[in-house]
Amino acid sequence: MTRFLLTRLALLVPTLLGVLAVTFLLLYVAPGDPVQAMVGERADAQTIARLQAELHLDDPLPLQFARYVGGVARGDLGTSYITRRPILGDLLQRFPATLQLAGAAMLFAAVTGIGIGIYGAWRPGSWPDRLSALGAYLGVSFPVYWVGLLLILIFAVTFRWLPPSGARGPLYLVLPALTLGMRSVAFLSRMTRAAMQEVLQSDFVRTARAKGLGEGRVVLHHAFRNALLPVLTVLGLDFGSYLTGSILTETIFSWPGVGRYVLTAIDKRDLPAVQGSILFLSLVFVLVNLLTDMLYARVDPRVAYD
Repeated sequence: MTRFLLTRLALLVPTLLGVLAVTFLLLYVAPGDPVQAMVGERADAQTIARLQAELHLDDPLPLQFARYVGGVARGDLGTSYITRRPILGDLLQRFPATLQLAGAAMLFAAVTGIGIGIYGAWRPGSWPDRLSALGAYLGVSFPVYWVGLLLILIFAVTFRWLPPSGARGPLYLVLPALTLGMRSVAFLSRMTRAAMQEVLQSDFVRTARAKGLGEGRVVLHHAFRNALLPVLTVLGLDFGSYLTGSILTETIFSWPGVGRYVLTAIDKRDLPAVQGSILFLSLVFVLVNLLTDMLYARVDPRVAYD
C-alpha cells in the first residue's frame, strides 16, 4: 500500500505540470486582452501599458511561466486580476459549496441507480425493469442544462414546491443535486444490473440459495458485494466529475461553488484565476481517483497493488 501511494503521488507531479503547461499556453494564445477586460474599452494606452507592467504581462512568455510555476511550488496560485484576492483563498472558500452539491448528487445517484439496478437484475423483464431501462436512455440523452431548466419549470415555477436558485438552506440543494445526479442514475442502474446479473448466475450464489439463505441476504450480501467493483469505478469517476465539472449546474441554479468562479474568470479573462482553478480541480480529480483505487482492495481483497 505504501509503495502504491508513493508511486501514484510521484506520478501526480508530471500530470499537474502537464495540465499547467497546456492551460498556460492555451489561455495566452486565446483572443482577447485581460487588461482590456479589466479597464474597459475607453481606457487610454498609457493606463493599459502601466497595468501590463504591474502584472508582468509584458515579460517574455517563458519568464511568466517560470514565475508562475515557482509560485505554485510554494503553494501560491496567484492573485486574481479582478478581485485582487489570492486565488487559493477564493477556491477554498467556494469549494465546500461544490463538495456539498457533489455529495448530495452522488447520494441521490447511488441510492437510486444502484437500487434500480439491483431490482432489475433480481427481476429481469418486469415492468419496473423495463421502465428503468427507458428512464436510463432518457437520462443519458438529455443535456444537463435542459434537465435543470425543466426541473425549475416544474417544481419551482409551476408547483412552487422548491426554490429555483440560491444556496440559503437545504431545500435549495434539491434541484441542483437532482440535475447533476440524473445522468449517473442512468449509468449506475445499467452498470449495476449487468454486473449483478453475471454474479447471480455464479455457482456460489446457487450454493448460498441451496443452503437455505434468505433471498435478500443472497442478493445484497453475497451477490452485490462481488458485483461492486465496476459500480465503484463509476462512482469514483462520477464523483470526480461532479467536483470538477459542475459549471453548468452551478450557473443555472446560482450555486456559489467553484464552477461559477471558473465561469466568471473565463468571462473576465482573469488568466491567473482560470489557471489556478484548473490546476486545483485537476488535483481534486486525481486524488478522488486515487481514493477510488484504494477502496478496491477494501471491497475485494483479491485486488493487488502492483
